Amino acid sequence: MTNTLPRVRSAGGGQPQRTAERAPVAAPVSRLRALDGLRLIAALMVALYHYGGRSGDISKGWGASPKKLFPATHEWFSYGCLGVQIFFIISGFVICMSGWGRPLRSFFASRVARLYPAYWAALVIVTAVFALPWVVYKTVTPSEFVVNLTMLQMPVGVHRVLGVCWTLWAELRFYALFAVCVVLPGATRRRVVLFCAGWTLAAALTATAEQPFLSAVFMPEYAPFFIGGMGLYLLHRNRRDVTAWGIVAVSWAIGQHYAVAGLWHKPNPAAFSNRHASVIIAIITLGFLLVGAIALGWFRWANWSWLTVAGALTYPFYLVHEHLGWVVVGVLHRKLHIPAPATFTLTIAAMLALAWLLNRYVERWATPMLRKALTARPATP
Repeated sequence: MTNTLPRVRSAGGGQPQRTAERAPVAAPVSRLRALDGLRLIAALMVALYHYGGRSGDISKGWGASPKKLFPATHEWFSYGCLGVQIFFIISGFVICMSGWGRPLRSFFASRVARLYPAYWAALVIVTAVFALPWVVYKTVTPSEFVVNLTMLQMPVGVHRVLGVCWTLWAELRFYALFAVCVVLPGATRRRVVLFCAGWTLAAALTATAEQPFLSAVFMPEYAPFFIGGMGLYLLHRNRRDVTAWGIVAVSWAIGQHYAVAGLWHKPNPAAFSNRHASVIIAIITLGFLLVGAIALGWFRWANWSWLTVAGALTYPFYLVHEHLGWVVVGVLHRKLHIPAPATFTLTIAAMLALAWLLNRYVERWATPMLRKALTARPATP
């Protein structure tokens, strides 16, 4: 990754003068490895939520509510769902970075090649496991499975094979908006700023319109996190960009509101957990601060190669951990009678191992092959 260098121009006397855009710019780096580490932390937060921070299907795996198995920690696990919001902040940063200076064909190919190979493999694995005679859980019809291959099952109204794919649907909509509004005309600071401002306003107006189509397009509850990530990328390019600071501040303010509105409720003894608004705000704030610190170069020292491996495991782990985790928890805890804390740890370790296999034997060859196929120009007849 390279950053835009300051531009100079010659005035009448031939001496170079600073233009309005000449300002301190972050030094070029090959890879923001700390961002890979943060991505895995966010995925592990979501896993904590799915295994111990909620009731429902995971209770069938445990044979009891996680509230009873983890009385001291289940409420803290319930905050793990905020890892999704941190994912969206990171996504806004990364997509703005990867789309800068890229033609539309290359941007499209990179996104498809990044998302689909591991996703297809996860669909096959989860569908096969859920169809096993001793599992038989939420099987889907062949028609539903085929639609799931497109990643468009939610707008089509088809049952999801993977529970986490609702976040992928949000990502796809973000990619489409960014591609049309920024990548297609050519990414510049001005276009990104206008896109962030326009999307913020559209999302705010959509929240009051009560129109399902507009809500689907502009995603008012998730837009602030994507937009905040894009603002942080502008700060990565130029830390003195006051407008970018404003984009981040407004996005944080709106984002924490939606997070609190979606997750907080009045204390209720019958509820699985009672999240505190202050903790929700603190976690959202921490997510913005950590991505911001990475953007400003404060974590350049965290340049360990293993963080790249951690980043590579994040996506396949995220795809498989929820549904397959239910099955592993059931086997380890109910059938093998392994204590709940050990089962928790072993299940996460098993999902990380499966993620490594998916990365090693699916993504490493399928991603570049698919990207190359999508960027190749068709032969003329």
